[in-house]
Amino acid sequence: METNEAARQAAEGVEGGTSGQIALPFAYRPRFGRSDFVAAPSNAAARGWVLDAEAVWRWPEGRMALWGEGGTGKTHLLSVWAARHGAPVVEGSRLNERDVADLFSEGGFRALALDNADRVREEADLLHLVNLVRERRMALLMAGRAAPARWPVRLPDLASRLRATASVPIGQAEEDLLRRLFLRLLAERQMVVAQPVTEWVLRRLPRNAGAIREMAARLDQTALASGEKVTRALAASVLEALLAEEAP
Repeated sequence: METNEAARQAAEGVEGGTSGQIALPFAYRPRFGRSDFVAAPSNAAARGWVLDAEAVWRWPEGRMALWGEGGTGKTHLLSVWAARHGAPVVEGSRLNERDVADLFSEGGFRALALDNADRVREEADLLHLVNLVRERRMALLMAGRAAPARWPVRLPDLASRLRATASVPIGQAEEDLLRRLFLRLLAERQMVVAQPVTEWVLRRLPRNAGAIREMAARLDQTALASGEKVTRALAASVLEALLAEEAP
């Protein structure tokens, strides 16, 4: 995978001795390993129910749901759990009856992870999935923005299954978690940013992990496009654009 430095050199036309201003695509992939998860009090309960190797055997009905606002780490925890249990990760917004049938015809796994479970388009597909998991005595970990009992479903059987599903929230990130997350994201993108600049940015960003992730991504894109270092002036222009988009 191409590094940011290599991309910058290519964008600057190192081979031809020219200074270009074209940002080349950089395949950044977030790291979802166990060691990459930032532990904090806001996610302590979720970590206890998901990362403890023995916790899965204490889940009522063999099901658990992580819930919380976007950017709180639900997908990360779900991915860590899935890797530990050899479980496929299914994207809820794309789930359909055929996918469910294909998934279970393949077999070979004893656990399943369903991300964005509250965004499944057809309630019957989610009910079918939950029933199959139950019949085969598999473990099911789901993630959504609200507790399953509050998902707006109409099918009585599905509503009953969701009410019987244990759930654990992930709270809003603390200041220390946001700071460590921002620094980790910059390091993942191989960006060197002076501490006064990072502190200046952190004081002005919305207090949620989603904004932190978006800021890191935009800083990287802007720095690559301009061929410049991340200065306070560059960060200010990126932050101004981000805040303008989030304004009501």
